Amino acid sequence: MNDELQKKVAVAIRDPQNIGEMPDADSVGTVGNSECGEMLRMWVKYKEQDGEKVIDKASFQSFGCETAIAVASLATELIKGKTADEAMELKPEELSGELGPLPPMKIHCAELVQGALRSALSPEDQTAGQAESSAEPANLSPTLQDSLNEGQSQSSGGLKINFLDEEK
Repeated sequence: MNDELQKKVAVAIRDPQNIGEMPDADSVGTVGNSECGEMLRMWVKYKEQDGEKVIDKASFQSFGCETAIAVASLATELIKGKTADEAMELKPEELSGELGPLPPMKIHCAELVQGALRSALSPEDQTAGQAESSAEPANLSPTLQDSLNEGQSQSSGGLKINFLDEEK
């Protein structure tokens, strides 16, 4: 990773935006990358604006590298005010925002964020059982770690994680 990108990532993670669970979220998506062991969960809350349902706020938790945390922080700010369709159209390079183009070895960080966002926003994934989402805040796990622990203790069902396709 070049020095300029390292400086930008350091600035972004010094004060990450929107980190942590969101108990009153309208949906949540979890994605993991088996290749690097990173996981990311993203919460989304909507509001009504000009007769349209738009993203009011988003937050995240990450078991990942600094670049993934920086991209998730930037992405949660970038999607505010967008409809779910508009947010789902964002490409990984757009989600990395002011970090600029990521080197090939770090592109998976932006793809991880894109995967979690799509998992949270995609109704077809939710009905297929590939994304964890709920309109009932009481059904959300308090933290990503709690969900991981719960998923390990249950023999079936439990935690649902989308693994990124490495061939993209």
